[in-house]
This record gives sequence, structure tokens and C-alpha cells, in this order.
Amino acid sequence: MAERTGADLVVERLRAWRVPRVFGCPGAAIAPVVAALDRSGGDPEFVPARHEETAAFMASGHAKFTGGIGVCLATQGPSAVHLLNGLYDAKLDSKPMVAIIGEDVTGPLGGAHEEIGLSRLLGDVCNQFFRYARTPEQVPATLDQAFRTAAATRSPTCVVLPREAQTAAVPDLLPQAAGVTSATPGEPLAKVLPHEADLAAAAALLGAGGRLAILAGQGAQGAADEIVALADRLGAGVATSLLGKPVLDERLPFHTGVLGEVGSVAAAELMGGCDTLLMVGTNDPWTGYYPVAGQTRTIQIDIDGRRISARHPVDVPLVGDAAETLRALLDRVPDRPRREWRATVERSVDRWREEAAARAAEPAVPVNPQLVLHQLSVRMPRVAAVAVDVGSILYWYARHLQLPPGVSAQLCGTLGSTGCALPYAVAAKLARPDRPVIALVGDSAMQLNGLAELITVAYHWREWPDPRLVVLVLNNRDHSGVGHGRLPPGTTARRPEVPYAGWARLLGLHGVRVDRPELVGAAWDEALAADRPSVLEAVVDPTVPLRPPEPALADLRSLFADGGAARMVRERMLDSGVSVAADDLV
Repeated sequence: MAERTGADLVVERLRAWRVPRVFGCPGAAIAPVVAALDRSGGDPEFVPARHEETAAFMASGHAKFTGGIGVCLATQGPSAVHLLNGLYDAKLDSKPMVAIIGEDVTGPLGGAHEEIGLSRLLGDVCNQFFRYARTPEQVPATLDQAFRTAAATRSPTCVVLPREAQTAAVPDLLPQAAGVTSATPGEPLAKVLPHEADLAAAAALLGAGGRLAILAGQGAQGAADEIVALADRLGAGVATSLLGKPVLDERLPFHTGVLGEVGSVAAAELMGGCDTLLMVGTNDPWTGYYPVAGQTRTIQIDIDGRRISARHPVDVPLVGDAAETLRALLDRVPDRPRREWRATVERSVDRWREEAAARAAEPAVPVNPQLVLHQLSVRMPRVAAVAVDVGSILYWYARHLQLPPGVSAQLCGTLGSTGCALPYAVAAKLARPDRPVIALVGDSAMQLNGLAELITVAYHWREWPDPRLVVLVLNNRDHSGVGHGRLPPGTTARRPEVPYAGWARLLGLHGVRVDRPELVGAAWDEALAADRPSVLEAVVDPTVPLRPPEPALADLRSLFADGGAARMVRERMLDSGVSVAADDLV
């Protein structure tokens, strides 16, 4: 029996933290850990990626889709450099992640092949925790602290392992490793509730408001029931950040959609018309779409007090878990639904949904990209995962793909890095191979990372109980490199045409190409019914306008500018049998 080494200790600590898989690219400096993972019998599994960047995106995607801690590994030098994009993705979207980097330095600092000063390279992105474990004795405690810090701060951490520490024999007696939390790895280590005085102040402010809006972000995940109950009690309208899109059932009549440049007119109108705003677990960067300063009274709920007032002035800060804090507010907020305000919000939602459907039906050459997402929306599997890339696909996803309850969706929300969706989709599928996964990708992103990671999909798919992993490629033939199909004068195309569906078939996957609008629905049916992963290549019009909503004109308050308008609304509602209190018309 081979003696235990420092690399075996790494595997033991990964098991202790219930890490199901590790993503990475093998290399000499991390080879002992990879060999130990190979000996582990798949506990944890080692998943080799085609590139270190995609390995890091897979680890970040694992954290996003599962709520656990993503783990990636690489070697020193350029391999470590390539991890940065995925690590920054985790940092900026507040996801726990641990990077394990092997180092093999035999010469003086700066004199060895491929050597880069790792502490300086990773000092910003892993600023919460960066440590060397220079001996086997240091491995367990260092890894435990890395995992604990990643969970507590919802950020990436890094442990560097010299090759000597990986290969050295383990002494019979080692210092006791730190205990592992019984909670799901990645969750905060304790429940947090705001002070009673802050809850009382927030409840009073919500009770006094006349036109209420709730903006939910990714931090509101798991609090959908509480948000809906509070919205109904107060007659509030609801919008979400781009990252918060999967939090609530988007079919709710008072759900205005995503806020921001990629979002809906109804969400912009809600922000323009409210006088009281409740922000729940959001750090949405579209500050130009927030209510004008001084227009509203604002309450913000966030588990991280550093985010309070970071995007918008706040009157009452509530530092705490979203669901727990909302339940505490529900016990204190009076039942005072603003029926007229809620009716106004719902009319705005109805108008926007009609407009979105009309936009999807507009003619284009050859296919309207909005139609492609609209046709997916009516076919979305009830339990699925959606990975979204960066580019114009974000606009169409935010506005035209309605997510039913049970469907999770993730994207590179704050960093905005192209090429994330395929690695995310791989991580989501490996975490739940019994559920369908859909990746939404533009042709630029597909050329950047997607073509290579289809090889990873082709390697793994036969192990999946449900083989459906559908990659939508919106091929808008925008080869300019500047976006949206418009070449500057005197320039030529910079990217070649690629047969995306043909590449899938070459790998033994299913591929379908559609360039006629009347066949889009049938193409989705074919891809979703295939007995293996599919690439659906939709040839779309690059000149379809993005049409971001105009925040300056998005103002529902104009409906209440005079008493006559309010009386007119009240009379119409009374005629329809709805009872409205006079103070609801504030």
C-alpha cells in the first residue's frame, strides 16, 4: 500500500467539505494532486477542462447553480493567469470558490521557468484569503481556512501547494484539522437578523408609503414566498435585477420584469413611479434606472452590510438573511394593500408583455433573435437550468424568456465576461445530470470558449440519465468585433464563419440549423427531444435594435398628477366592483 502524501491530504479535506468535483487542467506542478484525485474513485471527481479559464468558470458555475463551494486547480505561471477571469466572476457575483495552485520552483525567485509572483497576481481577486501550505502538516488547516473564508465572505480564496508538499510523506500524527460546518458548504455559518429597532423603522416606513416597489436580487433566492406575501400585503409592484430574474415566478401579474438597460419598460416605469422602495439582496449596477434621489424612501436588506447604500441612498438598512428578515417584517407590517397602485402596475405589466410579444413577431432577415427566445419560453422544461452568456443574448433573455418556478438561471452578472455559458452549463449538468440544461450563447462567445468545451460535453454525456444539454447559438454573423452588426467605414470582417451545428455533429452530438422564422419552434422541439446534447444554430438578424428602456420617461407618477386622474381611476375600479379606500389613491 502506497504511503499517504500531502496530495492525499488534499483529497481528504475536499471530501470533508463534501466537494463533489474539482475542475482544472493537469500540469506538472499540480500532478500529484491530480493523481490523488484519480485514485479517489470519483470522490471527488476530477473534471479536466480544455482551458484553465473555462475550468474556473465551471467552478464559479458550480457555486452559482448548487450553492456550494466551487473548486478549481491549476499550475503556476500562465496556467494560474488563465484562472483570473473565473475567479473575478466569483468575486464580483459573491460566490464562494477555492483555487488550488501547484508550484514547482527550483531556482531563485524570478529565475525558474514559468514562475510568476502568485501572491501579487492573485492578491486582489483572492484578497480575503491567500496562503501557501509549504509542508504536508500545513495542508489540512490551510485548506479548511480557505473553505471557511470562502463560505463566510462569499468570495474566492487560494491555496498554493509547492510540489514538494504534495509529494512528501505524511507523518503518522498530524495536528487535528478544523471542524467542518454541518451546513451546506457555501452557506453563511450563521443566520443573521437585523436589530429590532431597525425592523420597526422599516415596517413603519413601508406602512406609510403610498406607491411601493420591491427590487429583488440574487440574494433573495429562497425568499420568493415572503416577497409575494409582502407585495400582496402592501399592494407593491416587483422588479428584479438581472441576477435576480430566477427568484420569482415571472408570470405574476405585478412582476414587471428585469430592471436596467437589458430590462423591461414596465420595470423602469415601476422605479419611476414609486415613492417607497424595498431592495432585497441586490447590488444591481444599473443605477441610472433607480428612482431619482429624493423621490423615494428606501429600505435595503442585505446579508453583507458593506453593500448597504452602495448603489442608492438608504433610509433604513437591514443587515440580515433575506427570508428571515422578510418574515420578521411580515409580522410587523400592517395589511394595507394599495389597490389602485397595484392596478396601475399590473396595467403597465400587461402593456409591456404585449409590446414584448409584438417585438418578437417583427419581421427580420432571416430570423428575429427575439422570436428564438420567445419560442423557447413556451417550451421551457419545468425543471431545468439555464446558462446565459454575455452580449445581445442578455437583452433577449431578460425580456423574452419567462422563467417558471423550478428553473434556475445563471450568468456572469457583474464581471460581464464573454464565454462563460458553456462552462456554466457543463457544471450545471454534472451537478444534476438528471435535469435538462440550456445554454444561451452568441456566436462570438461560442468561438471564444464554446467550441472547445463541446469536446468536454461530448466526453461526458453518455453518463447522464437525461442527455439533454441544448446549446443555442445565435449566429448573427456579426464579424466586426464591435458588436451589433455595424462595421465602421473601411473595415472588413474579423471573424470567420463557423458551422456550429456541423461541429456538434462532428463530435457525435446533435446539430440543427434554422434560418426561417416559421421553423424556429420545430427546431426547438427537435433539439429538446434529441437523445444526446444538441447545438441549435439560429441564423439571426444582427440589426434588430436592442431598444433599452428610457428611464427619464419611465414615470408612473404622471397618472396621479391631479385629483381628477385619481378620481377617474377610482371610479373605473368601483364600476368593476373593486373597493378602493381613499388613502389608496395617495
